Amino acid sequence: MYTFSSKLKTFSFILMAVGILGIGYGFLNAPKNIEDVETLLKKEASEHGGGHGEAAAAHHEESAEAAHHEEKPEVVHHEEAKDAHAEVAVNTHSVIAHKDSVVAKEEVANEVKTEEAHESTVAEANVAKHEIKDQKHEEVSHEHDPKAHAEHVLHQLQNKPWSALYVACIFFLLLSMGVLAFYAIQHVAQAGWSPVLFRVMQGITAYLPVGSLIFFVILILCGLHFNHIFVWLGEGVTDPKSEHYDAIIAGKSGYLNFPFWIARAAVFLGGWNLYRYITRKNCLAQDEANDDLNYKKNFKQTAGFLVFFIVSESIMSWDWIMSFDPHWFSTLFGWYVFASFFVSGITTIALVTIYLKSKGYLEFVNTSHIHDLAKFMFGISIFWTYLWFSQFMLIWYANIPEEVTYFITRIQLYNLPFFGAVVMNFVFPVLILVNTDFKRLNWVIVMAGIVILLGHYVDFFNMIMPGTVGDRWFIGVSEIASILFFLGLFIFVVFTALSKSPLLAKRNPFIEESKHFHY
Repeated sequence: MYTFSSKLKTFSFILMAVGILGIGYGFLNAPKNIEDVETLLKKEASEHGGGHGEAAAAHHEESAEAAHHEEKPEVVHHEEAKDAHAEVAVNTHSVIAHKDSVVAKEEVANEVKTEEAHESTVAEANVAKHEIKDQKHEEVSHEHDPKAHAEHVLHQLQNKPWSALYVACIFFLLLSMGVLAFYAIQHVAQAGWSPVLFRVMQGITAYLPVGSLIFFVILILCGLHFNHIFVWLGEGVTDPKSEHYDAIIAGKSGYLNFPFWIARAAVFLGGWNLYRYITRKNCLAQDEANDDLNYKKNFKQTAGFLVFFIVSESIMSWDWIMSFDPHWFSTLFGWYVFASFFVSGITTIALVTIYLKSKGYLEFVNTSHIHDLAKFMFGISIFWTYLWFSQFMLIWYANIPEEVTYFITRIQLYNLPFFGAVVMNFVFPVLILVNTDFKRLNWVIVMAGIVILLGHYVDFFNMIMPGTVGDRWFIGVSEIASILFFLGLFIFVVFTALSKSPLLAKRNPFIEESKHFHY
């Protein structure tokens, strides 16, 4: 039996305490009203380019004045020449139309032969172009509403602590879900190498009920308008009479509405937790049984669960992640999200196994088991990269505006985390884990595993933050504190669960094969 060490327990409490303090600081530090935002925007303008807008305005004014002074002498001293030039501009550049066309035509005959007339016409056309540009610039300036912009920034900054909490919460929830899916696949495939790791997997999935409860509460708070992270939950977006009306979101309101959305979440979370409870109960009962009845029950239930999981996982990815960008969709998104949390779950199994092994537990786990876990880490990392590239390349190459804007936003505003995730989730693990010998070295697995977990947190960050905070992102106190809180909670729940039952599934039909697994 595993004993949860007091040092690790204390460490988990410290992480949770620091995390709660940081999360609280993030919420308290968020702006409370538009006045706070306006003060912040003025401060940012003065620090990062406040003079740029003034300089641009001054430049436009000078250009307009210069154009005016250049045009005025032509009107006063060369009226007849200007009439001629105006008619030439009509014929050649469609810029100026003169009222007295008859007089203009008579003078065009005298002036069109000279090069000076052409040069003067071009000059006047350029002046007209500058005036049009200045006029457009002025119209845009008048149309821009500072109050509306300040309100938009207010929502983004208020979303920041909520989004940080959401990203960390869903990451650890789906990580434990990835472990449950891996366990189910191993069980229904009747794998002979992995049963010695089943109790480790069951211990990690013990976080699922706790994570589900917290996540469900956050979803309810979203629906009660405690935040604005889901645009489609905003007031008036489906009402044609509202100024916030969005025709695209209104067209999806039959699916994206709070009652149906929260009901789906309850079904998915309830189904996952129910399977987790039943399979663990049967597995523990199998230890004391004289036959394989409990194992056979688990096998049948697991086969049914995998069907439910693959459907619910796809819909979950649309509901909880893709709907942050309700104008955009991808048919690969469900698989992409699955690959991300699946490899994170397998990596966590490897890290927890190595930790327990270092403390003298899991005597039947050998380097071949570690090697197989590392192979899955390597293989699913390649699978994730294949899906990342397929989704990105097809949308980018097609260049359809309503689709490609998803990636343009991330490349322009999230350039470092967007491409950094590819390095952390593909380049690094491939270079490290491609070597067979490295897959048997614990320190290499730990190093690669930490990078993979951080990389997939960044991946979830990239999927969620652009739709909630826009360009107001920053990995600061709120983000780090949220990670620390859920990491501490995860450690406490998982290792408490591991201490409640033996670390070896004694009566599993394949346990002997797993004990002697070597190659």
